[in-house]
This record gives sequence, structure tokens and C-alpha cells, in this order.
Amino acid sequence: MTLSRSKFLPTLLLGAMALAGCSAITPNQVPDNYSGEGGPNSESSRLIGSATGSDVILGTSKNKPADQGGGGGGLGVNAYLWRGALDTLSFMPLASADPFGGVIITDWYQPQGAGGERFKATAYILSRELRADALRIAMFRQVEQKGQWVDAPMAPGTVSEIENRVLSRARTLRAQGNPTS
Repeated sequence: MTLSRSKFLPTLLLGAMALAGCSAITPNQVPDNYSGEGGPNSESSRLIGSATGSDVILGTSKNKPADQGGGGGGLGVNAYLWRGALDTLSFMPLASADPFGGVIITDWYQPQGAGGERFKATAYILSRELRADALRIAMFRQVEQKGQWVDAPMAPGTVSEIENRVLSRARTLRAQGNPTS
């Protein structure tokens, strides 16, 4: 009987301490002027989010320009570069996109009329600033030989041309003031 009490007492004390710690936690307070719309489970909140009272869309906020990092609740990378890369690579099927890590990976794309070759791209957004060195594109090309796909070199300048298109699209989006258009 004394053995079970020696195990029970520390468990009881730990449980009491855990409960006592919970009493300091208060739930989110609802403001007096709350209208019932835009709460944490509303559709607009899930799609847009909010950070300290200002709307955050794809890492930008009304108070801080996206090319300087955007809002704290959005993307971990520059929103204009992210959107520019998505728009530029949209002709290829998307395999994966990680907005917080800044990586976009396409699936293999086989252009019509170019039988026997296919392409794949990976875009890396490396910064929260809109800068040319914040973008890296890796392109892969394969050709079909005897029923097998074999790696082949890309044409010179293809990668830099794609990077330039992404940067151009990002600059256009910035001039429009909206990374989501």
C-alpha cells in the first residue's frame, strides 16, 4: 500500500501544478464592436488571415510593402517573386509548392510537337526582398532513348531567360501593387 501511495502522490502533485498553470491562461477576448464576421473560423480569415489588425495576403500587409518582407503571417519569401514564379511556370504541371520554404517544383512537362523530350523546373525564392539574387531556377531536360528517359543538357540561356521572365512578372505585379493579381 505504501508503494502505491509513493507513486500516486508525485502524480497528484504534477497534475495539480499543471492545473494551476492553466488558470493564468485567458481565452481570446471578443472586442465590444465585434459584428460576428471575420472571426478566426470565417472563410475570409482562413483565406487571408490577419496580423495585428491589418489584412495579410500572401505575405504582404497594408502597413509594410512586400518587397521589404511583408506581414508576419504570410509567406516566408517575397510575395511578388513567389507569384511571378508561379505565373511564369504555370504552363508546366505543379508538383509541389512550399511558400514558407520558397520552393516551387513542377512535374515533367512534354511540349506538344517536341516528342521525345520533357522538362522539369524548380524555383527557389531565397529572400523576402524583391532582388534578382533572391531567385534561382533549376531546369532539367530529358530525352527519350530506346524507351528510357535520359538526362540531357539544357540549351544555353534557357535558365536565365526563365529567371528574367519571373523577375519581369514580379516587377509588373509590384507596379500594380498586388501580388495576387
